[in-house]
This record gives sequence, C-alpha cells and structure tokens, in this order.
Amino acid sequence: MTLKIGILEGDDIGLEVVPECVKVMKAAAGAVGLDVDWRPIPIARKAHDQLGHTLPPGTLETLEKLDGWILGPIGHREYPRNDPTWVNAHPVFRKHFQFYANYKPYLSYANLPSVYKDIDLLFLRETTEGFKVDGNLFRGYGEVMPTSDMAIGICVTTRLKSRLIAEAAFEAARHAKRRKVTAVHKDTVYRWGDGLFAEECRKVARNFPEIEFEEVIVDTFAMRLVMKPQQYDVIVTTNLYGDILTDQAAGLVGGLGLAPGLNASETLAMAQATHGSAPDIAGKDLANPYAMIMSGKMLFDWLALKRNEPKAVEAGTRIGRAMERVIAEARHLTRDVGGNAGTCEMGDAVANAIAKS
Repeated sequence: MTLKIGILEGDDIGLEVVPECVKVMKAAAGAVGLDVDWRPIPIARKAHDQLGHTLPPGTLETLEKLDGWILGPIGHREYPRNDPTWVNAHPVFRKHFQFYANYKPYLSYANLPSVYKDIDLLFLRETTEGFKVDGNLFRGYGEVMPTSDMAIGICVTTRLKSRLIAEAAFEAARHAKRRKVTAVHKDTVYRWGDGLFAEECRKVARNFPEIEFEEVIVDTFAMRLVMKPQQYDVIVTTNLYGDILTDQAAGLVGGLGLAPGLNASETLAMAQATHGSAPDIAGKDLANPYAMIMSGKMLFDWLALKRNEPKAVEAGTRIGRAMERVIAEARHLTRDVGGNAGTCEMGDAVANAIAKS
C-alpha cells in the first residue's frame, strides 16, 4: 500500500517546522519500508504570492484524494481584512472535512522545564460544534449582533457529534491500554447542550466496561488539572472547553512548543501542532519542531489504524523513540526547552536517531 500524504507548510515558522517534520517522517518511513507518496500543496502566504489566493481553487478536491496531510500554522491574524483572497484555511478544513475529533497528547519529560514531571494526558476535543460553531455551518446559529449593543452566542450540540467524540475517546483509551476516560462539561448550568453531551458519553461508556468513566464539571476540572493532573488519563470535552483546557495542559508540560495535535474525521486526518505561526521568531531558526514532528507521528499512528498499515505503526514508534533519545541526551534542543540548538539542528538530530531507535 502506498500512503498519499500532503505537505502544507503554512506561514512563518511553518516554513521551518513542517520541513523538519517531513524530514523525520521520511526517515522513519524509509527505515521500515513504508511507501509514501508525498504531495506538496501550496497554501497560505506563499500560495497567495504564487496563485493569488491563500486557499487556491481545487485545494479541497486535491486533499479529498489523500489519506492525510500535514498542516503548518496559519498566520491569519496578519492577513488583510475584508479581502476574500486571504482566507484562514484551518477552519475551512475543519468544517469541510468534518474534523470533529481533535487529539491532543501532553507528555512531560524529566529533563525539560515543566511544572510537573509525570504527566501523560490525552485530550479529545470536539471541534465542529459548541459555542465556537460557525454560522455558515448551521444556518441561523453562531454568534450574532441583533443590535449594536447586544451580542448573542448560541451553542450547537448534536447527539451524533457527542457520540462520535465519546467513541473516539474510549477507542483511543482501549487502543493505548489507558485506564480512565473523564468527560468534562457543565450540565449543572447548560442542562440541554452539555446535558446532551454528557448523556451520550454515559451511553458510550457502557460499551467499554473495562475502562473507568467519570464526569467532572469544567471549572472543578480546571482547578484539579493544576493541583493534581496525574489523576487524569483521557479527557473528552466540547469545543470551547477543550480549546481552553488544552492550552492550560500545555502550560503544565512546558508550553505550546511541546503540544502536538491531530484533527480527524472517520476517513481523513490532518496533523497540526497546537501552536501558532509565531511571526516574531520566524526565519531565525529558533522554533521548536517537537510539536510538529510529534503531530506527524500521530498521523502515522492514525493511518496505521484506519488504513490497516502495520509499517505505519513501526514508523510512528521509531519517531517516538528517536524523540525520547534526543530529549534525554539534551544536546540538540531548542532554546525554549533549555538548549541552544536551532530548528534544523533538532530536526536533524531526531532524523539521525531514527536508525538507532
């Protein structure tokens, strides 16, 4: 089987960290004999310079023919406003491909600066509904201003997406032999929306009797996450809560530079680090490639399951071992995690460690 994987570099530090991710993924694929057809696809500022649009016509159709892709950070905050040729591709992808599941793992390392040294968490965040739903997705819903003095936000929650994200959480727990799934919501206040989400989580939990299930109100969870994060394992939650809590979790393990991510539907996946495009350090060889590289590992892991490709399992495993080796040796780490290496040097170190992993 040949896997078709797209490469979309994005903006700013995306032009630096995505090539390092691809370098490492190619090294891992080569080491295990995994056949990958790599497809560079223009996007963001470079695409606008070349083709006049940050999301050129035909891009969505091209991506639909792939198994998955790597998306670098998009610097949309710097895009000109009110110009339809400057589009933030990320929300477009999320809606078009129905990437309802956002996987975000948080792992602390003993020799890296972090608040805690023994964290191993996996968040599953639903990303197509909730208070952050876009009005174009559900006509008549979203955030509106009926007058200049009033703004109204409407939360959209469906049984389907609540069930799907709960199933994704429990299946991830079962596959990784994790012990517990925690559903985070606030059905004490949002009785219908969060109540529906909680109800579906309870239904799904009954199909996984070997996995402990609990529910925690979101504000209580935020407090406990700071006080004793080790009590949690897999966390499943809604869009807005997940957006906030995952950044909080990143702060506990060392920052967004250590926060990889994967967006997935039932048939496609997109590797995307949590951090933004960081224009202030772009082009200076300072960006930490960890999050992007480990997002690539997650893409291999996902493809191994969904495409039944055992070599992708080994490729992902090799990336994980190589990263652990580089971090343990601490000779090729970027400045944000206590080292002096540049982006490319750290990427080279991980790629070189693949053969030894």
